[in-house]
Amino acid sequence: MKELKLEAGKKVYFASDNHLGAPTLKDSLPREKVFVSWLNTIKEDAGVIFLLGDLFDFWMEYKTVIPKGFSRTLGKLAELTDSGIPIYYFVGNHDLWMDGYFEEELNIPVFHKPQQFKINGTSFFIGHGDGLGPEDKGFKRMKKVFTNPLAQWLFRWLHPDLGVRLAQHLSVNNKIISGEADAKFLGEDKEWLVLYAKRKLETTHYDHFIFGHRHLPLEIQLNEKSRYTNLGDWITYFTYAIFDGHALSLEKFETKSS
Repeated sequence: MKELKLEAGKKVYFASDNHLGAPTLKDSLPREKVFVSWLNTIKEDAGVIFLLGDLFDFWMEYKTVIPKGFSRTLGKLAELTDSGIPIYYFVGNHDLWMDGYFEEELNIPVFHKPQQFKINGTSFFIGHGDGLGPEDKGFKRMKKVFTNPLAQWLFRWLHPDLGVRLAQHLSVNNKIISGEADAKFLGEDKEWLVLYAKRKLETTHYDHFIFGHRHLPLEIQLNEKSRYTNLGDWITYFTYAIFDGHALSLEKFETKSS
């Protein structure tokens, strides 16, 4: 478990599921500007920033090529890490094929599986949330294909213009990939990430479980000492979580025009 210590007055921020590029780069640009505005707002007191996946609706790294666009976001992330603010990134189901760019160009560690952190003595279990728990079966089958080394090798032989266009089409139109198939609250007894968290608590205590993927801002008390939080998204809700060293809260980013 990685231990982090916040300086006085600093906070931890969590955000997930921007899906920049969906349904098109042009259409997602206003949302990207809102997200960059949020990053500008929090940079003064951010001690650590966690991005829990699906920042992009599709991300694929060829050896010398990355998807076009997102310069505002990538530039801002580089600015923040250059200023000394640590950022941790957890890949989601739309950006499974990250392969070194964030680490090398932005100095952002990338995790492909959930991780455990202890921040100021409070324990966190953090991940994107895809493929966890007893359900999400459609995506689990899809993920086996996406993470297959042979499938990845074959895809890289497609010209980037063709490969990116094909992947974007699938990402926007396939509800299993997009997550739209289950973007409604199922009830605590059927929420598979809640069930997953409760199962983890049978063997290890965590004060907070933080996930994305579900596109729903949710706060559920698992027991007297443990809480589940889903971060929502930056498409409909524009929600994020803050940990001030003592308490965690789920907030909505309000712009001047909203």
